[in-house]
Amino acid sequence: MPPERTEPPTESRLSLDTRAARNLATTTKTRPQMQAISSRWLLRMLPWVDVAGATYRVNRRLVHRVGRGRVSVAQHGADDVRIIPETLAEVPVLRGFDDIEVLRALAATFRPREIHAGEVIVEAGASVTETYVVAHGRLNRLSVGKYGSTEALGVLTDGDQFGDEVLGQEDPRWPCTVRADTAGTIMVSQWPEFQRLLDESPALREHIDRYVAATGKPVNRRGEAAVDIASGHVGEPVINGTFVDYDLNPREYELSVTQTILRVHTRVADLFSEPMNQFEEQLRLTIHEIREREEWELLNNREFGLLHNADYSQRISTWSGPPTPDDLDDLISMRRKTRLLLAHPRAIAAFFRECNKRGLAVGSTEVGGHEIPAWRGVPIFPCGKIPVSAKQTSSILALRTGEEDQGVVGLHQTGIPEEYEPGLNVRFMGISREAVMSYLVSAYYSAAILVPDAVGVLENADVAARS
Repeated sequence: MPPERTEPPTESRLSLDTRAARNLATTTKTRPQMQAISSRWLLRMLPWVDVAGATYRVNRRLVHRVGRGRVSVAQHGADDVRIIPETLAEVPVLRGFDDIEVLRALAATFRPREIHAGEVIVEAGASVTETYVVAHGRLNRLSVGKYGSTEALGVLTDGDQFGDEVLGQEDPRWPCTVRADTAGTIMVSQWPEFQRLLDESPALREHIDRYVAATGKPVNRRGEAAVDIASGHVGEPVINGTFVDYDLNPREYELSVTQTILRVHTRVADLFSEPMNQFEEQLRLTIHEIREREEWELLNNREFGLLHNADYSQRISTWSGPPTPDDLDDLISMRRKTRLLLAHPRAIAAFFRECNKRGLAVGSTEVGGHEIPAWRGVPIFPCGKIPVSAKQTSSILALRTGEEDQGVVGLHQTGIPEEYEPGLNVRFMGISREAVMSYLVSAYYSAAILVPDAVGVLENADVAARS
């Protein structure tokens, strides 16, 4: 049998118990809280341009020198690694070439080769007989300095290619040594096979001839069509005329949208809106969620996100794995007026660890009343929407902002119908037969990179803590 229950003894009280007194008291309540709200520094720091026509066209000078893209590689097994043919059009010499059959034949000439750390892939001064694509791994470009020391020229990582840049030279030779920093896989194509494809495909030969001819046109240091200017002359020489040529196919950015339908029952809105308005609180939290998604899209959207649309010439990899002061110096020095750095909190912590190892103190700067860590006077803002890969690597962005500085700008349209915030409106959709009110909440936005060096990315930054 279960034990018999006994009532606790009644205590002798001299006044009303606090538990009973609460029945007559008014509680003090907070507004609904939300853990997903972040600082959203990117939205706060971007200058926003009002796009009245919902489309923003970025006009630039004509560029003759084409940047190097990334070639994609598909792996179907340990020994089955292949070039994705369409991505060969990212190689400058093949940019704009769209004959898929020829690209497939060219991709088939690449064979995988395993490499190990420390292996020299090519030696400076040797004849160029192959072209390479890095499928996986990290390679260093090295040269001998003026006084005999070894100098590092840069890092090659997944998708980078080398060897094709000597096309059109009489006796092509490697300008530098390439050595594997880690084990990995490279794709190798022999020049005789490429020559055979040239002989079999008149369209490919014509395309490459046009490319070689274009590379001989005068350009400035950024690859833009040169302007003929005379200087330092005396007397009365004939001064040449000139003009500034424009890109005939400028890029246009259309506003993107994030939307949701907020539903509130009329009974809730009518009877339970004191002391806090139920609809206003529901709308406030919904807008926070939309703004969080907006910042994610500005970074990760494949059409206009900064991570995907940064120019390949403005992407660098870390020298040794974790983000070091040297890496951030390289990143900042790639552009004028770097206004801000944006990094995942784990990437910032990894950078701090590297500074601690060297005995360096990270500075700080005040931004809008907040004390923000800074490097070389450039604030480093945390942003958890920058992804961290399964291999524990992330990216750090460097931005120059504003139209006047030819930087990055945010795009939105103000004055839209039933606008609630700039670029965001709330439109009443009616009441259903179940007495539920519906409101369409929409945010319109995008981002534009005015010139390629407005955004730089430090890629493959190892954020894992090492013992």
